[in-house]
Amino acid sequence: MKKTALISGITGQDGSYLAGLLVEKGYAVHGIVRPADPIGLSNLADLLHPSKRDSVQLHHADIREKDRLRQIIQTVEPDELYHLAAQSDPGRSFECPGYTAEVVGLGTVRILEAVREIGLPTKVFHAASSAMFGRVEISPQDETTPFYPMTPYAAAKVFAYWLCVNFREAYGMFVCNGILYNHESPRRGGNFFTRKVTKAAARIRAGLQDRLSLSDLSASRDWGYAPEYVTAMWLMLQRESPDDYVVATGEMHSAEEFVEAAFAEAGLDWKHHVDVIPQSRPARAENLCGNTSKARERLGWVATTRFRDLVRIMVEADCALVAPRHEGSVTERS
Repeated sequence: MKKTALISGITGQDGSYLAGLLVEKGYAVHGIVRPADPIGLSNLADLLHPSKRDSVQLHHADIREKDRLRQIIQTVEPDELYHLAAQSDPGRSFECPGYTAEVVGLGTVRILEAVREIGLPTKVFHAASSAMFGRVEISPQDETTPFYPMTPYAAAKVFAYWLCVNFREAYGMFVCNGILYNHESPRRGGNFFTRKVTKAAARIRAGLQDRLSLSDLSASRDWGYAPEYVTAMWLMLQRESPDDYVVATGEMHSAEEFVEAAFAEAGLDWKHHVDVIPQSRPARAENLCGNTSKARERLGWVATTRFRDLVRIMVEADCALVAPRHEGSVTERS
């Protein structure tokens, strides 16, 4: 029997890759879209093409609208619900902590409450974050590592994480937390560090800009490839019992390494084009690296795209968006 899936945040990087994966697996896919989504539907262009009519159905709602969310869930009756919607910019969360808590924290409560109150046997995935670990003293981190959130975004994710555990244990709901480490792709939003770097490398190579300004490059992250991470999400909901899993590569690279690799892929020396300007943020997570033993043993999942390959994929995609129309003139394709 054909399964039905509902994805909040379907227009984002993860949501669009997940939608594609589920369509390939024969699911009826539904997505929740904000009425005024700044990202638009570009990430879903292939799935919304007339040749693939009805492969994905969209429903408009704000994650803060409890009654509308309930209405959508009751109408769709999903076998699986992937809750990916969030205000996911850690820096912005300091500027709007209340909004971040409302969307990330209480938005998750509304999703869980709707499924519980309707009484559906829906399996729920929640996109948790490595940012929850924050100021770490243990490396690599696993599912038992204590949380120490350093931003309002991370604190809201910790709240949402424990609500998922609480609903699972108190009501017997099938709810999984995927503790996702940084995962990137050509669909990553332009406000995120990795995409800022790869776009700038492509534009500088094409002569569309001269310099890139960045803040401190010393922090290190565990960077993976987003299409592989959505497979891990799906695998969690195929298990007989729910649980929480770290999803990562197990490798850590500094922000400086990412910049160096991206500019090298574009045939440039980053030191000739990048200005490092110290910026103050109240607090931030420093060095994050995930231990994926549990995901490997129980889900059979392992990241296969390595750091250099990830950087190459992103730079090549951004270079393809910049194309010469005629000699001496360069324009940017969207």
